[in-house]
Formats: sequence, C-alpha cells, structure tokens
Amino acid sequence: MSKLTKGRQPFIILTGLSGSGKSQAIRALEDLGYFCVDNLPTTLIPTLAKLSLRAGGDIERVAIVVDVREGEFLSSFPKIFRKLHAIPRLNPILIFLESTDASLVRRFSETRRPHPLAPDRSVREGIREERARLRPIRDLADEIVDTSDMTVHELRHFFMGLSRDRTRARLVVTLLSFGFKHGLPVDADLVFDVRCLPNPHFVPTLRRRTGRDRAVIQFMEKDASTRAFMDRLDDYVRFVVPYYVAEGKSYLTIAIGCTGGRHRSVMIAERLRRALADAGLARVRVRHRDIAHA
Repeated sequence: MSKLTKGRQPFIILTGLSGSGKSQAIRALEDLGYFCVDNLPTTLIPTLAKLSLRAGGDIERVAIVVDVREGEFLSSFPKIFRKLHAIPRLNPILIFLESTDASLVRRFSETRRPHPLAPDRSVREGIREERARLRPIRDLADEIVDTSDMTVHELRHFFMGLSRDRTRARLVVTLLSFGFKHGLPVDADLVFDVRCLPNPHFVPTLRRRTGRDRAVIQFMEKDASTRAFMDRLDDYVRFVVPYYVAEGKSYLTIAIGCTGGRHRSVMIAERLRRALADAGLARVRVRHRDIAHA
C-alpha cells in the first residue's frame, strides 16, 4: 500500500458498496492487530483518530467501516476526511471496495437480504442508487479494490499487504480466458482478442477438447502465427506489468478472448501464466470463465 508512511500512525477507513466485502475486510484487519470499529458515526471519526495518537495509548493502529447505513455519512464525510489529513502524525487512508452489479446481485440473492437503500425495491435499483451517491467519496479514495472475483482468502491476502513495505508488495495478475459470444468481461483491465489464430473447433477430433489438452496445444503451437503471437504477447505483458507495479496497483486482470472460450483463449492464458511465473513479475492466477460451455 503506497499510502503507508513510516513514522505516521495508520488510520484506515473502509467504505464502498453494500455487499462488496467490507465485513470480511475489517475482520482481516482485526486479525492483523488493528483496533476495528464497524459503522462508526461519521462525526466521531476525528475523536477516535485523536485518541489513537495519545502517547502511551493502547490503540496504535485503527481501521473503521463507514457507509450508507450511517445517516450523515454522504454529506459530512468529505469535510471530515480532509480534517484528518491536518492531524499531525496521523496517516489517514481511505479504501473503497466495489464490485460489479452482477456479483453484488448474486451476493444479495445468496444472503436473501434487501439492499439497504432499496428495502421495497429491486436490488439492482438499490445498487445503481448507491453507486451514484458514493461517486464523490470514491473519488477521494487512496485505493479502490474491485472484489468481484476475490475470495475471502484473496481479500485477506490483499489487506495483509498493508503491513508490508511497498517495494516488497507483489501485484496479483488474473489471466481470464473467455468467449466473445458469451459477452465481454466487465472487470478486465486489458483485453486481447485471439480469434485471429487457427481454431481447433473446426478439427473434429479437437472440438470436444479444451485449450488445456495436449492435442489442442500441439495443434496451435505448430502454426507460425500462433508462435509469433505468443512471443509478442509475452514481450508486451513482461514490459507493461512493472509499470502497474510501480503505480501501486494490487490487482490486474488480463482478459484473453476467442469465439467460444474453450480452445484458443484457454491455451494462450495458460501459456502466459507460465511466462509470467517464470519471470517472477507477479503472483499469477488463471480463471477460464467459459471453458465449460459446449
């Protein structure tokens, strides 16, 4: 986390969309030794910040959650957050958690809870309203974390990075294969189209296989255009990833798409995984979104 400053006491404020994972995040920080308060009234934030700075006090690192549940949050928080920056020795850090509409709707459906802004309306209406109302606060954030595809363990791992020096923190790269006919992934930072490469789908013996199968890999690798494409993609990703690391980005999603998401995109994503892992540039994970589609 680039905002952590040596010699200043961290005061982390978690906010963001309902259902984006704030409860899991505050528990992760509590496990890391932070004094945590959920749903603190906005007007009490400066008081808690000053108490945490008292010499010999028991509170050394503080993390709080504030969101739309607190009535004065939207109107008063920007002014209060600016005041925190004027407190000597305090290092206020605002982290905004968000997620895609689809993942939020799924989470609310799984918990069978209404959206706090739409108790008598659809969850999607509540999400749209909350996203619009929180936009000015999102613009103030020091870090914006998209939790759409993050597990509880990955979210915890992100917050564990708060305790590390920035130069030691490592970017997490998600390689996401997909099929264009099933829709573009909304959470991609970079998108590469591999529909220009030879398609195993038109080889009867390969149609039911996937890009993980050796026969498909051999079919693609024997083609000169595939080899040239992979070499250039490897070079580009190796070139650009260090810039994302220098920027302080924690998560990068690279989407690779073919027509159906079973053959070419899967094979290229797996190949790119090995290249990034061998280079040691980032922690790499792969997700094949559409590999199960026939």
